[in-house]
Amino acid sequence: MAEIKVRSEIAGSVWKIEVAVGDVVAEEDALITLESMKMEIPLLAPRAGTVMEILVQEGEAVAEGDIAVILG
Repeated sequence: MAEIKVRSEIAGSVWKIEVAVGDVVAEEDALITLESMKMEIPLLAPRAGTVMEILVQEGEAVAEGDIAVILG
């Protein structure tokens, strides 16, 4: 399976990383929780796969479209 880059859908900050490298996730599993304007927004897996890389850290600011996680 080709790798897929999961991008932030909003600008905000990384509130919580829900997965670790090597975790197997199902479609729609929460990968990261973002916080924006006091709202928590989950970043969901677009398909099942294995977490290959996490490119953000908790507390880090992200812009809309930033790559947060790479699934394999």
